[in-house]
Amino acid sequence: MDSASSHFIVTLVCDDQPGIVHAISGAIVTARGNITESQQFSSDDTGRFFMRLQVETPASYEEFDRELAPVIQHYAMSAEIHTVDRPLRTLVLASRAGHCLSDLLVRQRDGHLNVTIPLVMSNHDALEPLAEFYGVPFVSQAISAPTDREAFEETLLELVTTHDIELVVLARYMQILSPRVCAALEGRIINIHHSFLPGFKGADPYRQAHQRGVKLIGATAHFVTTELDEGPIIEQNVVRVDHAQSPESLIAIGQDEESRTLTQAVRWYAEHRILLDGARTIIFR
Repeated sequence: MDSASSHFIVTLVCDDQPGIVHAISGAIVTARGNITESQQFSSDDTGRFFMRLQVETPASYEEFDRELAPVIQHYAMSAEIHTVDRPLRTLVLASRAGHCLSDLLVRQRDGHLNVTIPLVMSNHDALEPLAEFYGVPFVSQAISAPTDREAFEETLLELVTTHDIELVVLARYMQILSPRVCAALEGRIINIHHSFLPGFKGADPYRQAHQRGVKLIGATAHFVTTELDEGPIIEQNVVRVDHAQSPESLIAIGQDEESRTLTQAVRWYAEHRILLDGARTIIFR
């Protein structure tokens, strides 16, 4: 393909049935496309078919979409077409802990994460200097009463619309989102939490873990739903520890895992590698 070619990502979900791969490949050939990456999965649990393709073609987006449309309609597919390497517009929510936010900001700045972060929003102003260091606007709005949370969420939804936000990331944002926000941004909010849930809840989970002598700590990144910390899991990481670690060292290890796990989840989302199969995710790595 020459330099004038477009490079698209195509994701497809439909009921599993014969002829899908043949049909979509034929449409891509008709659109003068060359498949540069292809992954597929058939779910025995739900009977659904999942596919992710990357295609180079001299066709415009409109032409490419037009060639695929009959196949998408015939198989009743849920389909999306995206341009490869287009940064995903991402709003980050944070509270006081800065480790996850810092990792996202530095990787965005260095070009190692395919997102653009137009702003950070928080219910505290503690992380404003961090956002300013990376040149990212910071919005702070305190939450100390239920009415404050409603006002905060109203501002959040307004900012999502104003800045054309495609993904919201909870980078250790320590407030529960209302069902209204969960519904409005369904499939577009990613959260991170430590691996001790539901065992060690509340304050100082790492100190609780130290007192119990845990041997594994880690983190889970998942989509946000109305069921607290029970949304479809995107990524999990774990590291082995022992009695030699202090509570402080456990916190440091845990925060590293949280940052690494959340960033990986965001990376996959930005590359359109995550598809939902009911309450679980299909990840095309």
